[in-house]
Amino acid sequence: MSDENLTVYTKSQLALRNGQDKPEIWVGYKGIIYDVSESRLWKKGMHYEHWAGQDLTEELVDAPHTATVFERFKKIGRIT
Repeated sequence: MSDENLTVYTKSQLALRNGQDKPEIWVGYKGIIYDVSESRLWKKGMHYEHWAGQDLTEELVDAPHTATVFERFKKIGRIT
């Protein structure tokens, strides 16, 4: 499925997928939402100082890894 065919979610809908308000743990990066629920590093909706349910594009600049980390996670949708 191409990125254009992914379901579109608002930032408010993404925010609810923070591992606390709803069981899903999602993060956004460059307009795409990824499901990180299965990652042991995202349990409780937090990964180091980063919180799930938000777009992490700006924060990844300071991360010790590259954007290729998202390749292991399922694409859920796009952020409007």
